[in-house]
Amino acid sequence: MSLANLDPTKLADWQIAEEGEKHMKTVYQLAEELGIKNEELIPYGHHFGKVDFEAVLDRLGDKPDGKYIDVTAITPTPLGEGKSTSTMGLVQGFGKRGLSVTGAIRQPSGGPTMNVKGSAAGGGLSQCIPLTPFSLGLTGDINDIMNAHNLGMVALTSRMQHEFNYSDDILKSKNLKRLDIDPHNVEFRWIIDFCAQSLREIIIGMGGPKNGFMMKSSFGIAVSSELMAILAVATSLKDMRERMGKIVVAYSKKGDPITTADLEVDGAMTAWMMNAINPNLMQTLEGQPVFVHAGPFANIAIGQSSIVADKLALKLGDYHITESGFGADIGFEKFWNLKCRFSGLKPHCAVVVATVRALKSHGGGPPVPPGKKLDPVYSTENVELVSKGCSNLIKHIENVKKAGINPVVCINSFYTDTKAEINEIKKQAESAGARVAVSEHWLKGGDGALELTDAVVDACNEENNFKYLYELDAPLSKRIELIAKEVYGADGVSYTPEAEAKLKRMEKDPDISSLGTCMVKTHLSLSHDPNLKGAPKGWTLPIRDILTYKGAGFVVPVAGTISLMPGTASDPAYRRVDVDVERRKVTGVF
Repeated sequence: MSLANLDPTKLADWQIAEEGEKHMKTVYQLAEELGIKNEELIPYGHHFGKVDFEAVLDRLGDKPDGKYIDVTAITPTPLGEGKSTSTMGLVQGFGKRGLSVTGAIRQPSGGPTMNVKGSAAGGGLSQCIPLTPFSLGLTGDINDIMNAHNLGMVALTSRMQHEFNYSDDILKSKNLKRLDIDPHNVEFRWIIDFCAQSLREIIIGMGGPKNGFMMKSSFGIAVSSELMAILAVATSLKDMRERMGKIVVAYSKKGDPITTADLEVDGAMTAWMMNAINPNLMQTLEGQPVFVHAGPFANIAIGQSSIVADKLALKLGDYHITESGFGADIGFEKFWNLKCRFSGLKPHCAVVVATVRALKSHGGGPPVPPGKKLDPVYSTENVELVSKGCSNLIKHIENVKKAGINPVVCINSFYTDTKAEINEIKKQAESAGARVAVSEHWLKGGDGALELTDAVVDACNEENNFKYLYELDAPLSKRIELIAKEVYGADGVSYTPEAEAKLKRMEKDPDISSLGTCMVKTHLSLSHDPNLKGAPKGWTLPIRDILTYKGAGFVVPVAGTISLMPGTASDPAYRRVDVDVERRKVTGVF
């Protein structure tokens, strides 16, 4: 059966993926078509593998880069609005036009894959395959991050135990100096790649001195680790090694930072990450190459496809389409002011994915609860709700234009959308200065993305004037205020006493004040409050804390209540995942 004969309205994503996998190219064929030499390919089986990016970049360093395209979105509902699906569809559309193209998406976390949102391979006839390996660990990058990160926690907690139990003379005999770690000022936590709310607050070291130092601790989800951010922004193995030693795990009782280098664990942590530094090579349902590298969770771990994947792809194709997490207020803002700054790359175009569903939600529609049946308003015509919700789309268009980049709005069309609803989005988006294309890639694959492809090519051929929102020599407080006002639409910023004290200390420390600014807030609103939809006015952004991610190269102002450990819902996806033992196939992953 050909893909053209598959009906996404009647088949689950895993069923479509399974059919498409019967016709996959081998990873050797993908590499050969891209111009990757055999010695630069690290195969993991027949259909995907890793690429020695440093070897390729050394060989192709003088070759001009292709056109650089970022895919972002409006403020999503909890269900997501199909950024990965649109990225895959656009890559397939370029393929249908006979253009040399590569894509880059992020590896999914086991948390959402086994929870409500599912995998991040795309959907319908626009997916990254093979789906099961993609969704269940791939080549082990996230596992490497968990091992490296948790080794850092092992080093920290064991050092605390030994310093508590041993005298200075005994420590000196073991060639250790007393770090005098403050147990009440530990920044690091354990990680696991599932949504486990019961691990948000724990006590460790119970049972006496032999079982470690007793103190409060916690778990975060693996993809929120600073090591994931380091994987996304590192430009070489050497750069990764240097960053690994700068990670601040705790503070001494005098307030001095304690790093992984102080614990002498940074080298071993890098050793665990050696394989993870190389991007993974996969393909779309229609056989175009896709690099999969770094992870989601754009609240803290930057949520970008990796710099090395993008640099590699830009040497191998005429067009490269990369994905940023969440909407243009979070993922794109970090792409714009962090990733592009670290990489030195300048984008030619940004695609803003919008759906009728999300715009109805922003226009005052009923809640969109994950795992529950949608209100009928989302599948029946309601132009008024769509019109009101376009205020959110317009703000995201404005954000892209502030970066000096040409915006293209992709209306990710659902089969329940009506012509009148689509026309209202077109009218408002075009009035805001964006190109607009309706795309039916979910339903039709690359054939459904031709209008979008043409709009993106046109935007790439138009002059742009890329510029950062702020320079690093601006005070940290000014940068936070600029992001809050210019990108989110806030009237100003407020600080808790703890955050204000940290801000003043950081602004006096040139090593910290010159780091990038990686804002943390909800992805469900332009504001800090997930219940405020549309483009809220008359509000202040409350900063409750500021974290230091010196290894990744940024400070992290935290607005509102953000948990680094999501919870598992009452009807999670793992209830439907199984193995067909007769065919030796995983079923139910979506």
